[in-house]
Amino acid sequence: MGKYYDYPTFVNDVKTLVKKTKAFEPDTLLAIARGGLTLAQAYAEATDNRNLFTINSILYDGEVKRSHPKLINLPELSGAKKVLILDDIADSGQTLRAVLTVLQERYPDIIFKSATLFYKSSSCIEPDYWLHETDEWIDFFWEKDFLETE
Repeated sequence: MGKYYDYPTFVNDVKTLVKKTKAFEPDTLLAIARGGLTLAQAYAEATDNRNLFTINSILYDGEVKRSHPKLINLPELSGAKKVLILDDIADSGQTLRAVLTVLQERYPDIIFKSATLFYKSSSCIEPDYWLHETDEWIDFFWEKDFLETE
């Protein structure tokens, strides 16, 4: 069990992240699924940005980490100029690094920046924007609060 991250904190953090990234003026948003989906949807609503795409990355099976991320469902971004990649946490950084590498190779004329709620200093990459530094496992409300089934 890790540190619990609740909805009221998330609401404030989305507002803060929107302010931090305002100068970048992304025309396109890209969520790293699954962890970045809730953040990206809230960010898109807050900025009235309908150019929201997803990419799937699988690095963890539960709390067990794979040796490398598997990327699937790469989006078509050829019309974009500035893309903000959103994820919940830069933990090892492997996912973010893999996503950036693939997208920069495929779209060399697009400017990519990344934003996360949490960042671990042990990560192999530091996001361009992040809000909280931690060394703990984070239990996000969207992972915990909706899992109860009867």
